[in-house]
Amino acid sequence: MRYVSFASGSSGNCGLLQGGGVSLLVDAGISLKRIRGCLADEGLELSDLNGILVTHEHSDHVSGLAMLSKYTNLPMYMSGGTARAILRQTKCREESLRPIEAGVPLSLGELRVLAFETSHDAAQPFGYRFEGETGALAIVTDLGYVSRSVREAAEGCSAVVVEANYDLDMLRFGPYPMNLKRRILGNYGHLDNRDAAEFCVHLAENGAKQLLLAHLSKENNQPGLAKDAVTQCLSGEIRVQVAPRDGRSEELEI
Repeated sequence: MRYVSFASGSSGNCGLLQGGGVSLLVDAGISLKRIRGCLADEGLELSDLNGILVTHEHSDHVSGLAMLSKYTNLPMYMSGGTARAILRQTKCREESLRPIEAGVPLSLGELRVLAFETSHDAAQPFGYRFEGETGALAIVTDLGYVSRSVREAAEGCSAVVVEANYDLDMLRFGPYPMNLKRRILGNYGHLDNRDAAEFCVHLAENGAKQLLLAHLSKENNQPGLAKDAVTQCLSGEIRVQVAPRDGRSEELEI
């Protein structure tokens, strides 16, 4: 199983998960043209994809869905709340949307996919855990805090994509208006570097060997700050990488 991020940040989020005989996009918050180019770099075409998993309906995660819906018949898996929100705000074909439930396993090829709820200011946001013959991988972004259910969903994964959205001091003393700062800082906002580091320690204690820090804010974080915050808290051989906002990340492979 392997995962690579094509874009990760407030301007767009999209990644590729391959394993168990399937190729899946996780979110599609970039243009169809760019998705095609990213897939081509991996030796793939749109016709090689087997589906799309959507975390939530914010535009930086779904801006490419309408065009994908128009030009492909790919099934798009998401929560019921996210599906209803997407139908209200985009031109996605309703027949493309496949609502799924948190905690109910979904079989895609030989992969077992488990959705879990996250704390974010969206209709019904999900994170995802993927299980295959080689192990398990989880994607945990866009959440204001790490709940017990999120911790449990990611335990035992040898590779995890973890949000490290902002540095607390950069946000507090930065240019954002106060209402936006409060939103980001709240329980339905985003994770800061310190909370991400604490979560990563828990993940490492429960099997994680590879971590990809994701969804870094352009204005309120820096890759070096995020990586240092996490690595300083870890011991042992844990590989920590940072997903670029506008480019291909290093691979997670298990």
